[in-house]
Amino acid sequence: MKNKHVGILVVGISVLFFFIVMSFNKALNSIVELSCTHGEMCPMQATLQTQEIISYGLMGLLLLVGLFMIFFMKDEKVYIEKKHISDEEKKTKLENLDDEERSVMNIVLREEGSVYQSDLIKELKVSKVKVSRLLDKLEGKGLIERKRRGMTNVIVLR
Repeated sequence: MKNKHVGILVVGISVLFFFIVMSFNKALNSIVELSCTHGEMCPMQATLQTQEIISYGLMGLLLLVGLFMIFFMKDEKVYIEKKHISDEEKKTKLENLDDEERSVMNIVLREEGSVYQSDLIKELKVSKVKVSRLLDKLEGKGLIERKRRGMTNVIVLR
């Protein structure tokens, strides 16, 4: 979810909480007026004022956090570095690999050195576990590197 959308959600929740707190404070104030016989000197009046200050302060803080998220937090953009790989480099990287490892490397090389792991899973039509194990082998051989990007990995040639 984008930061702006989360900020709007936080502002909406803080407005909702504001109305709930306002109605709670109003009900609490009427209860104190009915039950307290000492007037302004009643200890419940001081407690009521403290409670109102804290509750409205927290709602204001929540509202400010939401507004900050809307206007000042920028969404992170992911850039994937592409490399140009010569035919000779491709041949040397594909030597001594089994068929499954070679198919993974062919896809990575075809995509100019970087591809999402989720795209590999779709293209190879094998399970996530199988792709993960193949990538572990290739990473162990020093051919690729996995970089975390959000909910998936980017596979990059070394």
